[in-house]
Amino acid sequence: MPPAGWCLLWLGLLLASVCTSLESAASGNSTTAPLNVLLIIVDDLRPSLGCYGDKLVRSPNIDQLASHSLLFQNAFAQQAVCAPSRVSFLTGRRPDTTRLYDFNSYWRVHAGNFSTIPQHFKENGYVTMSVGKVFHPGISSNYSDDSPFSWSVPPYHPSSEKYENTKTCRGPDGKLHANLLCPVDVADVPEGTLPDKQSTEQAIRLLEKMKTSARPFFLAVGYHKPHIPFRYPKEFQKLYPLENITLAPDPQVPAGLPPVAYNPWMDIRQREDVQALNLSVPYGPIPADFQRKIRQSYFASVSYLDTQVGHLLSALDDLQLANSTIIAFVSDHGWALGEHGEWAKYSNFDVATRVPLMFYVPGRTAPLLEAGEKLFPYIDPFDSIVELMEPGQQVTDLVELLSLFPTLAGLAGLHVPPRCPVPSFRVAQCREGQSLVKYFRFQDLDEDQYLPGNPRMVGCRYTFIQEAGNNLL
Repeated sequence: MPPAGWCLLWLGLLLASVCTSLESAASGNSTTAPLNVLLIIVDDLRPSLGCYGDKLVRSPNIDQLASHSLLFQNAFAQQAVCAPSRVSFLTGRRPDTTRLYDFNSYWRVHAGNFSTIPQHFKENGYVTMSVGKVFHPGISSNYSDDSPFSWSVPPYHPSSEKYENTKTCRGPDGKLHANLLCPVDVADVPEGTLPDKQSTEQAIRLLEKMKTSARPFFLAVGYHKPHIPFRYPKEFQKLYPLENITLAPDPQVPAGLPPVAYNPWMDIRQREDVQALNLSVPYGPIPADFQRKIRQSYFASVSYLDTQVGHLLSALDDLQLANSTIIAFVSDHGWALGEHGEWAKYSNFDVATRVPLMFYVPGRTAPLLEAGEKLFPYIDPFDSIVELMEPGQQVTDLVELLSLFPTLAGLAGLHVPPRCPVPSFRVAQCREGQSLVKYFRFQDLDEDQYLPGNPRMVGCRYTFIQEAGNNLL
């Protein structure tokens, strides 16, 4: 063999060794095993969390997740309404494309047969599962949560969900009402449980089953709180004494505000305790003492939600799945708490459209765990010595929830759908948002091919050896 041939062979073997090292560093203990995905979707959660700088709200478990994640400070929903927002980010299309601005149509019928995030993972060998409120229920997801297109097994909904808007809130008169403010004794409510508790329990059962599965999983868990009514275990009120609750810093309706820019929060007005206030339409205002009670119950609902997220992530740890599971945490939109005289959602103010968004990627946003280590031990929000945890890494760039589809696909090493043409109604799979994968790159690696589990890594060694061999012939 000529000297040049030996050099090429040596170079090929050296590069193959480099590839092997990169593969091992990127994907942990396996160079081929794909990463699982746990997608946590919260309903009506604005960035009122410790990890977003809120000094009042106690959210230690979500803050702990943020400390091991890449957190986006300026993430925004496409629309501050549940169904349009969820259909938008789960299909990667804007509401103008899905043709859904309310709750009254199914995109596959009225817009196009668009693929979804879970459908993409399902078609790539994943077991896809839905727990709780992922798609908005009803006609906007074909009364089936988009089954069987998106899910490998029938979606799970908590049995106690049907009581959310019924008279289960005990008022000062001792009677049960359908109130906005609804702290409850869980033992006294129908079935003795609450929807988010049931969703956490079901999600943990599914994780236990998937631990021994040969196939990767995509598990979406949708939590109801802090969506109204504020129906949560009453002990969480103790975290937020009314004397500590302030009003919004800008509680007045701005002078000269165009009526079209304002939402009169009619869903709140329908609650019995709010009806008793005899508020004027459209601007109110709500009495200051009741404003404090709304804010108290919203924050209490967030802390209750935090405990459920904490139990879920602790179970992921206990099952030794933290090293092999991407976690994405997001809300469908925000919620106004009296800012500029506004309550609820439905507007385009940033309090209604800005959302928390964070991604944990094992080995990338946090080091891989050694045997016996815990990344997400449960933290009790009632513990008086809980310390505020700082986010791990932060991005301040403006981003949108349309990016969820290409980002999860890219992080998991799946094919990232191409950008959509205009119009794209006849294109089954494309995306209108930009991938956020670039924010996850190591400083010394500037190519997506080094992401964990990316199939392009598998062919790296073969390519170099093949090229070296071709040069020897």
